Amino acid sequence: MSEIYIVIIVLMGILATLGLFVGVTNDAVNFLNSAIGSRAASIRTILAVASVGILIGVITSNGMMEVARSGMFDPSMFTFHEVMILYLAVMFANIILLDLYNSWGLPTSTTVSLIFCLLGSAVAVSVFKISNSMVYDLNDMGDFINTSRAMGIVSAILLSVVIAFTCGSLIMYVSRVIFSFRYNRTINKFGALWCGISLTAIIYFAVFKGLKNTITDNPIIDFIDKHLLICLIICWITSTIILFVLQQFKVNILRINILSGTFALALSFAGNDLVNFIGVPIAGFDAYTIASAANNPQLNMAALSQDSPANFLFLISAGAIMILTLWYSNKAMHVTETELSLASKQDDGELQYGSSPMSRTIVRTALNIGNGINSIIPVRVNKWLANRFVLVDIEHSGAPFDMVRAVVNLTTAALLISMATSLKLPLSTTYVCFMVAMGSSLADKAWGRESAVYRITGVMTVVAGWFITALGGFIIALTVGLILIYGGTIAFVIVTIVCGIMLYHSNRPKKKVEIDENEINKERTIEGIIEEVKTELCSTMKKSNQIYDSTMAALMEENRKELKSNMKEADELFGKARTHKYQLLPTLRILQEGDANNAQYYVQIVDYINEMTKALVHITRPSFEHIDNNHEGLNEEQTHDLMKLNHMVEEIHNNIYEMLISCRFGNLERVLSQRDELFVEIDNDIKNEIKRITCGQTKTRGSMLYLKILSETKNMILQSRNLLKIQALFVGRTGMDVNK
Repeated sequence: MSEIYIVIIVLMGILATLGLFVGVTNDAVNFLNSAIGSRAASIRTILAVASVGILIGVITSNGMMEVARSGMFDPSMFTFHEVMILYLAVMFANIILLDLYNSWGLPTSTTVSLIFCLLGSAVAVSVFKISNSMVYDLNDMGDFINTSRAMGIVSAILLSVVIAFTCGSLIMYVSRVIFSFRYNRTINKFGALWCGISLTAIIYFAVFKGLKNTITDNPIIDFIDKHLLICLIICWITSTIILFVLQQFKVNILRINILSGTFALALSFAGNDLVNFIGVPIAGFDAYTIASAANNPQLNMAALSQDSPANFLFLISAGAIMILTLWYSNKAMHVTETELSLASKQDDGELQYGSSPMSRTIVRTALNIGNGINSIIPVRVNKWLANRFVLVDIEHSGAPFDMVRAVVNLTTAALLISMATSLKLPLSTTYVCFMVAMGSSLADKAWGRESAVYRITGVMTVVAGWFITALGGFIIALTVGLILIYGGTIAFVIVTIVCGIMLYHSNRPKKKVEIDENEINKERTIEGIIEEVKTELCSTMKKSNQIYDSTMAALMEENRKELKSNMKEADELFGKARTHKYQLLPTLRILQEGDANNAQYYVQIVDYINEMTKALVHITRPSFEHIDNNHEGLNEEQTHDLMKLNHMVEEIHNNIYEMLISCRFGNLERVLSQRDELFVEIDNDIKNEIKRITCGQTKTRGSMLYLKILSETKNMILQSRNLLKIQALFVGRTGMDVNK
């Protein structure tokens, strides 16, 4: 046997470790979000509960599913060498695909990723085998590939999305009508019964889904399975009694259910999804063992069709890696933030997904349907129902959502996955958990009219990403498989290096980001906010002046590269200003604790920054597009006017910057005078340009750009001076001397 196969086995072991890291990063969102989002316990407690679930799930898992060995292809049609290339391509493609999704902060299904990477890689090796065979042709591809499994996964995506979203919405709506947001009194009366149902569903899920591999052929479990309804009722009664007793000792039974659900989902994840991460490397190791015994790299791999238990050492090592990843992966928190941002009850956060025609249509249709239903329901009933959904943070935790919704999310997901398992439906855990959370958010009125369009766009983005997972996994694995099977050892070395570089750049430490996040998360005070505003204003004013000056110079020189760079910088500046605008409410709550005028001034400052940077964008973008489209540059008169204008703008910006940085505003009237002089100059330039247009001395597009720059420059300086005036008032509230 060639040493290259030993290298491949070692490499697949390394990639399996990375696969566990990337996979847990992606799938942790499934079992952590309800507990983290409701702040049912500290992060350490939540992670500890999930870690125990993972450990038990790994130990009790068979560790191997037939999907990695023969689920997507017939191993009897391939030799050992071909199978090793197939598995290696799967590992490369799977790691790359999942790492991309984690970097984007999007949850996806590791099962779908594995299935379609296997499919793509198997097709690549099959094409190679058919092209070098006198016996087979492309019509025989069905003999090599198991396409029915792939179609089952695709149908599962649609099934998961529709069922989970609908059930999550309905159960959440009913639960909120029963308990409302002021649920303390109702929970004390009926909480044990309701939480008993939830805990029964979670226990059933943990036993029949998470531990199904261990309990097979167990006589007790067989008895329970035959008398399921009676056993579930007994479990409900028992759970209710236990929870009621605990409630008398002032134990928060909602926390018990949330942590139990977290444990059950983590158990199921480790017990059933482990194959998605280590199934392929273990199958490759088994193939190597079989071929080594015969010392024949061309040995037929029909033996892979036979089930084989995984090595316990492999399983326990995998569990350790999964737990360490859970505790120390920053990307896991990034993926978690995506779902929490879409499920949050707040409308004042940053809305990162934007709007789309489809999301606007969906919201408009939903509003019309809601208005129609409200017109039928009696007014008194409508008022009563509306009162049940009035948001009250009785937990005072500042969590994105309360514990009632967390229990609904976990219970609904557990029920759906358990039912799908018993009916042998191929539902995805990721899809179910995510869509249940989105459905409960909608029913819980978390998607207000201020944010519904953006959140629906976000959900559509994630759902579309699931379908892209299948297509992307197939294409990446197909491409890598073809490169490896045709390129041989050289291709193997090149692909390994390229993948290593990609993973390094994706996962290297980002110290600056971590520092910024720590600064953001620290406790904010009124004095701290005033200092933040000062720093932000100085930075924005200085950057705006640099961009404007550089844009004027680059436009005169028709420097396309510099204009493009200025346009990007202006867009970033405006994007930052717009983000602050959407984050007004948390800051206003702090400012209103002091002088009420502080909040008013802050609103105006944020608005003026937004308008000033928007004007800068409207200068840089048309300038770049003009040169990028190869239009003729500005003429001599226009160039002379703009350079003079640029000098005046620079003087104004410098004076404003000096006052902002020193917090001494004695030259306010001087800036006002400079602003008026600039406006007079701009008015004269516009009149002169109109005369040139009338006399045919200038080109149409050049004139349009010139007039656009004049107009937006006037607007930018107007907002800059207003900004300075309000900042003087804002700083003056602290007792600083604004005149000296």
